[in-house]
Amino acid sequence: MSAMERLVQEFSRLPGVGPKTAVRMVFHLLKRPPEEALRLARALEDLTRKIHPCRECGNFTEDELCSVCGDPSRDRGLLCVVEEAFDVGAIERAGRYRGVYHVLGGRLSPLDGIGPEQLGVERLLARVVGGGIREVILATNASVEGEATAVFLEGLLRPLGPRVTRLARGIPVGSDLEYVDGSTIAEALEGRREM
Repeated sequence: MSAMERLVQEFSRLPGVGPKTAVRMVFHLLKRPPEEALRLARALEDLTRKIHPCRECGNFTEDELCSVCGDPSRDRGLLCVVEEAFDVGAIERAGRYRGVYHVLGGRLSPLDGIGPEQLGVERLLARVVGGGIREVILATNASVEGEATAVFLEGLLRPLGPRVTRLARGIPVGSDLEYVDGSTIAEALEGRREM
């Protein structure tokens, strides 16, 4: 296999990158000065050598603790459980949450061989048992697997004492009801609140 074919194959492994996009990426790199491709290679090497999971929450960081866990102003009694590290960024961009996180590293998916052991659920339970957690927000995705994960975790967490909540779901801001699916409208009706 040629160097070009190997790189196309490696790019194709990335999420959202199909074979055609991978080929375009390789040709783009070939048309640029060689130092640009070398910069990319060094950045990838640095990524694999320097970035690792935060020892407390599982978010990715270069330090022992991620920027959230290392921030003394965060509310340590409020714990938001997310599926993946990139979910932390999505919640942080909203600018409203001031608690800490726990990154599962996936969601329950028995067909894919992903059970509680692969998600490190025992680490989550240890954090809650460790004390000080008033509320656990289950912020898993609204997929079948995400819902199953949330229900499973709720069953384990509730007996430990903290309030267990789920992110609200419903109609996105700026959308028209005629374009919203029935299950989203049902969730919005069920989660309605006083005005």
